Amino acid sequence: MDSDEDERIPLRQRPEWSDITPVPQDDGPNPVVPIAYSEEFAEIMDYFRAVYLADERSHRALQLTSEAIHFNAGNYTVWQFRRVVLETLNADLHDELEFVEHLASKNSKNYQLWHHRRWVAEKLGSEAAGRELEFTKNIFLNDAKNYHAWSHRQWVLQNLGGWEDELAYCDKLLEDDIFNNSAWNQRYFVITRHPGLGGIEGIRDSEVNYTIKAIITKPENESPWRYLRGLYRNNMKAFITDSKVSTVCLKVLTSKVNCVFALSLFLDLLVHGFEPTQDLRIALESLIPESNNFDSGVAARVCSVLEMMDPMRVNYWRWRKSSLSSHVEEGVKNLSVH
Repeated sequence: MDSDEDERIPLRQRPEWSDITPVPQDDGPNPVVPIAYSEEFAEIMDYFRAVYLADERSHRALQLTSEAIHFNAGNYTVWQFRRVVLETLNADLHDELEFVEHLASKNSKNYQLWHHRRWVAEKLGSEAAGRELEFTKNIFLNDAKNYHAWSHRQWVLQNLGGWEDELAYCDKLLEDDIFNNSAWNQRYFVITRHPGLGGIEGIRDSEVNYTIKAIITKPENESPWRYLRGLYRNNMKAFITDSKVSTVCLKVLTSKVNCVFALSLFLDLLVHGFEPTQDLRIALESLIPESNNFDSGVAARVCSVLEMMDPMRVNYWRWRKSSLSSHVEEGVKNLSVH
């Protein structure tokens, strides 16, 4: 079917299907709630069942799966049989990519579609990498946070290659929308998996500088704060000793605007053994109303301020406060390890 507007000829009227006896759906003698299928859909599935049961792996069978998928793109049995037929016919899988692209233009969140796309790309191998990366880019133009497309893109990079321009692509996405948390997630995926970057340790300094610029631009954007924290994963010593981290916290705290995430990161520093500077203590004190009598511990006071500033998660911050002693012990233990 070339387009939705084409007038469809029923299968029973097509000469090439005259030798097939359709197999109706068996709902039993007394179906409780029979589904009111359209006449076209029922006919296609009746013929599909006949072909499927006969294990007919032919060009007409392939075309039949196309029509069945057109009516119900979520039928995993049809998709699975289509793959069997494609292999038997040794079909041109580049044509199959076009078939999937046409479907994705209308339904880009269909699980079966993405599973099938991965199967085709895997069959084609590394030659498909460029086209697959471009395919996901086109999806992101309409849906920047399409989970299926991001998952597929990461699979392509890991299995087919194409890492060369991926960090630059993340730069472009974040330049367009610094709040694109999917792009931040992809950036972290790249720096931790890219075979040529040397991992977090090899690229941390430049990434920290990049992230701090993003934080200063939009302190209310949670993504770069979380990204900054992730850059020190499994290295708490570097986390609390890198002055850039505490400095950006101080800069945002002294601005007194959108400082919830700065306080949250500051709290993480404290529970892992960071000794706050006098400037940081003063910045924290300036956030505490004089009428309130807070706990004497700095970390506890941070939690108290967060309870006021972030009422949506007040129970979380109260829990963090109650857990401070165990967190401090864990932080000391981690530091001794590193």
